[in-house]
Amino acid sequence: MGNLNVTKLSTKKDKANYIHQLTKDIEALDYMIENDMIEKAPIRIGAEQEFCLVNDEFLPHQNALEILKDIDDEHFTTEIGNYNLEINLDPFELKDTCFSQLHHQLKELLGKAKKIAEKHNTKIALTGILPTLSLKHISLDNMTPIQRYYVLNDAIKESRKQDFDIHIKGVDELNLLHDSVMLEGCNTSFQAHLQIHPDDFIKSYNWAQAISGPILSVCTNSPLLFGKELWSETRIALFTQSVDTRANSFLLNEKQSRVSFGNNWETGSITDIFKDNISRFRSLVTAEFEKDSVEMLENGEIPKLKALSLHNGTVYRWNRVCYGVGGGKPHLRIENRYIPSGPTMKDEIANMMFWVGLMVGRRKSDDNLHETMNFKDAKSNFFAAARYGMATQFNWKGKIICSQDLILNELLPMAYRGLYKMGISPEDAENYLTVIVNRVKIHNGSQWLIKSYRNLLKSKKRSEALQVLTANMYLKQEHDYPVATWEVLDQDAHTTFDIDKKVVHVMSSDLFSVDKKDSLELVSHIMKWKNIHHMPVINRKKDLVGLLSWTDIKNHISEIEDSTKCVQNFMKTELITITKETSIKDAKQLMDSNNISCLPVVKGHKLIGILTSNDL
Repeated sequence: MGNLNVTKLSTKKDKANYIHQLTKDIEALDYMIENDMIEKAPIRIGAEQEFCLVNDEFLPHQNALEILKDIDDEHFTTEIGNYNLEINLDPFELKDTCFSQLHHQLKELLGKAKKIAEKHNTKIALTGILPTLSLKHISLDNMTPIQRYYVLNDAIKESRKQDFDIHIKGVDELNLLHDSVMLEGCNTSFQAHLQIHPDDFIKSYNWAQAISGPILSVCTNSPLLFGKELWSETRIALFTQSVDTRANSFLLNEKQSRVSFGNNWETGSITDIFKDNISRFRSLVTAEFEKDSVEMLENGEIPKLKALSLHNGTVYRWNRVCYGVGGGKPHLRIENRYIPSGPTMKDEIANMMFWVGLMVGRRKSDDNLHETMNFKDAKSNFFAAARYGMATQFNWKGKIICSQDLILNELLPMAYRGLYKMGISPEDAENYLTVIVNRVKIHNGSQWLIKSYRNLLKSKKRSEALQVLTANMYLKQEHDYPVATWEVLDQDAHTTFDIDKKVVHVMSSDLFSVDKKDSLELVSHIMKWKNIHHMPVINRKKDLVGLLSWTDIKNHISEIEDSTKCVQNFMKTELITITKETSIKDAKQLMDSNNISCLPVVKGHKLIGILTSNDL
């Protein structure tokens, strides 16, 4: 949504004007296609780099607007979360050393951002989902204070009329009710753009859909969210649910999510894809439109199709069709939106080259793939890759084939052929595609993160493990050595940066709790079986109402078998509690001065952890 001055569509007049502009834009696009006005050559590539801002403890740093102001470069722009920024790279002609040129520009621009960020005690991290994000970072307070984000949030919420119900099941499970689209701010991507010859557009688009699963499997880099191990590329599940305008019901009047892979192969013309989006999804926002696109064409001007671009910016297909004007000429391109940010710049350029190589290396025999391959197989391949990454088995041309064999034996040779056909330098092709080969053989970003995180959890509690993981990821990124060369962290790995130790780093969050009416006999047995010395007591609202310690009951062992005795007869209700942000030093002082060995950790009245003298 490049147009900053957007407003919510509310009045009848606004809606009528916007729909009029939208239909005129479609008419103008049809006219340009029919009259051969869309640029056919040269073919160009481009990319957008989203990145995270973190503080010295590798937690999200909410200072995007200050940094953006000091960078003062039109390549940079905001994102919905005020700890993210985006770089729009220049377009390059698809030839010779364009990929290393793109890499060079990315390095220069990120280098510029790093220098400015340092002055603000901020570092830059490239990752699909920042491991240290927590629930407090996705509140509305952390939305970038720019009108268009609030307008979009209000419009989507109004369309839904209820909170967002996030449910993602991987190795762990995330169940969450959230009240804004800020969950979208957890996702950072490296979006690649490829200009497409208009006469070949539909075949190219269907091919882009078919290869999405295999490409994604080797690029996954977002396995963690809020410390939970979910999908290999959790962004895919999270983004789909975080901007869903459909209310939860048995009968969905919008069958498709605004974030989608699509439901069928495309047939017909390019404008049919746009028409389908307009037919399925109501417009959420509007802006000022000065001119009628059809009139502009009649006057010899090339229209920017602003209404269509604005609507297109609120429908998030993983392979998105884009219209643009460059050098006074209209063009069409496909935007690849499923590739995550990171782990390094070199990894990102390799991902992009692999995709572009496959797009331009399509064989004649694959032109009609949509006639022999069921669309559901392409869609199933995509979601399987998002879940399982390199462990995916693909349904490819009627056979079940593992990702390693498909990529190494069929897709990489095809990508090489496509790149050579476009005149890409063999050194460049070898340099970047070897990164893909090594990832297939060793590990990709998700695999490195998961193996390292599991090792760290053997010696650290969750919060500290996530900070150490992010710190080490950052240090390795700084060298720009691809992720396949990174050694997996062992359990003793630490960080060269000081982490200010807080309660959250050492508390236990895997808790047993009881109700005040529970039988004392049962609770005393649970405490013995599980070797627990302190048992929190919570009510139906999950509020902490008391604490039962082994000391409180061991003197009453004879009374325990009396079935009428329950927890409330022995629990303490006058409690000293702390928050997870309390420093370790303060928590220790509190225990010492009150001669206690356990502190419940609360958020408001809710119990979220227990800190005992053993933890310290």
